[in-house]
Amino acid sequence: MNETKKLFLLDAYALIFRAYYAFINRPITDKEGNNTSAIFGFVNTLDEILRNENPTHIAVAFDPPSPTFRHEMYPEYKANRQVTPEDIKRSVPIIKEIIEAYNIPIVEENGFEADDVIGTLSKRAGKEGFTVYMMTPDKDYGQLVDENVFMYKPGRSGGEKEILGIDEIKEKYSVTSPLQVIDLLALWGDSSDNIPGAPGIGEKTAKKLLSQYKTVENLLDSTHELKGKQKENLENFKEQIELSKKLVTIDIDVPIKVKIEEFKRRDPHKEKLGQLFDQLDFRTLKKRILGEPASKEPVQASLFGTPEVQESLTSEDTPANCFSADLVSYELITTKEEAEKILPGILKASAVCFDTETSGLNPFSDELIGIALAIKPKEAFYIALSDKKIAEEMVQTLAPVWESKELLKVGHNLKFDLHFLAKYGAQFSDPFFDTMVAHYLLKPDSRHKLDDVVYDELNYKMISIEELIGKKGKNQLSMKTLKPEKVKDYACEDADLTLQLYKKLAPKLNENKLDELAKTIEMPLLEVLFHMEQAGFKLDTKALNLFNTKLLSEIESIKEQIYKHSGEEFNIASPKQLGVILFEKLKITDKVRMTKTKQYSTGEDVLQKLIDKHPIVSLILEYRSLTKLQSTYVSALPKLIEQSTGKIHTSFNQTIAATGRLSSVNPNLQNIPIREERGREIRKSFIPSDSDHTLLAADYSQIELRLMAHLSQDEQMVEAFKNEADIHRSTAAKVFKVKEEEVSREMRSQAKTANFGIIYGISAFGLAERLKI
Repeated sequence: MNETKKLFLLDAYALIFRAYYAFINRPITDKEGNNTSAIFGFVNTLDEILRNENPTHIAVAFDPPSPTFRHEMYPEYKANRQVTPEDIKRSVPIIKEIIEAYNIPIVEENGFEADDVIGTLSKRAGKEGFTVYMMTPDKDYGQLVDENVFMYKPGRSGGEKEILGIDEIKEKYSVTSPLQVIDLLALWGDSSDNIPGAPGIGEKTAKKLLSQYKTVENLLDSTHELKGKQKENLENFKEQIELSKKLVTIDIDVPIKVKIEEFKRRDPHKEKLGQLFDQLDFRTLKKRILGEPASKEPVQASLFGTPEVQESLTSEDTPANCFSADLVSYELITTKEEAEKILPGILKASAVCFDTETSGLNPFSDELIGIALAIKPKEAFYIALSDKKIAEEMVQTLAPVWESKELLKVGHNLKFDLHFLAKYGAQFSDPFFDTMVAHYLLKPDSRHKLDDVVYDELNYKMISIEELIGKKGKNQLSMKTLKPEKVKDYACEDADLTLQLYKKLAPKLNENKLDELAKTIEMPLLEVLFHMEQAGFKLDTKALNLFNTKLLSEIESIKEQIYKHSGEEFNIASPKQLGVILFEKLKITDKVRMTKTKQYSTGEDVLQKLIDKHPIVSLILEYRSLTKLQSTYVSALPKLIEQSTGKIHTSFNQTIAATGRLSSVNPNLQNIPIREERGREIRKSFIPSDSDHTLLAADYSQIELRLMAHLSQDEQMVEAFKNEADIHRSTAAKVFKVKEEEVSREMRSQAKTANFGIIYGISAFGLAERLKI
């Protein structure tokens, strides 16, 4: 296969209909209530192809709105099809706009179907040395497959994609060559296109006849060898069968003027795509595809992490399975005696999956209202907890489960469940298996929310929380107010499907040689993080309040100096007002940069270059630095102290960064400033729990550089580490061509910036900007 000339040809309507019906039970809608399932599914599929298959060339073929030569040949062609849903009709122009924004050519020829267009282009491209993939679920494309042309069928029911070459087509349809698919369909017919075929002959009989006679023509010439009704039908319907063969034959000589080279992949028009995604409310898709924020709503400051993304669905070709009470056995438990009865069965199992239902997301202030448990697929129990006393009693009853060293404890975002159970007295022993962590290891760039993973891996649409408590807003109910009978199926489904996920993901970890990483590092780590979060951090609020007062005084002083230089009072935080002061009133530069909205650009990068032009610039930068420090950290941190513990309890994210590093939210402890003296004042406010404890800061010494030295085997780097040299000083000495003892603090700092910048892929321009050279 020629990977340097890789052409993907997409059958637009086949994929659009697939996407629409995949979400038919729970359609995706925009804020106006318009069904956008077809658009969403098509875009998701297109994005997956671009990201995962990386074609060098790509085009999308559409059927024309007018009849084709097949309709002229046979007026009943496709006459049995239902009227195209209005939602699809409305979606097609938008899908075309999106394709154009992607800079992908659309090919549409009057009188010919997309099949014919793709057939012609695939054969032409194959002769030009391309490896061609025809993306469609339609079986008639099998006739086009040759040594250069393949069918690319998206996976069904959560399964893998299917790429069909010559051997796969021959095996799938029991034919001697792909061209024989034409004869097979001529006899078999195609009900979806209203192609009649031969009466009384289905797939099995058609294959049997073709294995003997090879072609329709040979068969019709040999009917004297047949008997009975089969012989009679073939002779009486000869013209219908010959017509059927013409109808199923894809035309590979369509007069298409466009050249294959015009399908060369180009960069998308990101601004146009972004506008379309905004109009469609595709927030998650926008973030994933364009790398832009998932929402235009105001977000929490960096201290508190990122807001929750609302839209999160993927595309499949068939409607996903969803809850059916007839297919599962979910049981409600309300008494200690009932819980004790199920305990022996759980303890005999090799693994138990559990999931907690709670009144909120904060384990230190919210309540546990139920526990779901599953040890077999499609079977689960929901233990309803009506008050704190019953919750403590039930958690204690299940203590043998939590504390068993033999029983694997399975969950999705397991750390969350451990926190709530611990609040009611549970103590835990490993082993643990978190399906969210497992999915992160397998697909670090994907979404890991339970609904998304279940849909991705099991092709199952889970009961939505909104189906229970309604949409966010003042009318949304609390889980605490719902009757246990109503919560049961929702909770049991969570535990049941998480157990099914474990059974699917665990073998995948092994197949991908990730099981050792999961078993020895990632799964044990979640328990460590749980204990860290439980322990929390004590804050010296008295010292922080004093610092806050001092900071506010400094901010006020700088504000007065800015007003003095500008000659008037204005809103310093307003880029528009600031731009007018700097560039119209003070005229500090003639080279003014404008934003897309035709306002003056006053970003930090712009102001840094103007710092020597006027004293007001450095004051503005200082003002911004101090106000951010005050609002984001100094005044915000005390508000995060939990009343029940008197501490701050951050949440460590194990499944966010694709690089494998941890992040934290509420607050983001990794963003507490340290480089400047004022930032270090904030760090000083984090203190030991009591006089019997002290804080110890430990860090791997230059771990990234040691890894780079090991992987690159750079002799000078390896030698520096072997001799326990200061690697940054060593680099600085070589760059500035001085002895190590002559390296200044500034030289070492610049070398350090270069060392770490290069590891993380900084460009020459970026490094120059960072070093101000």
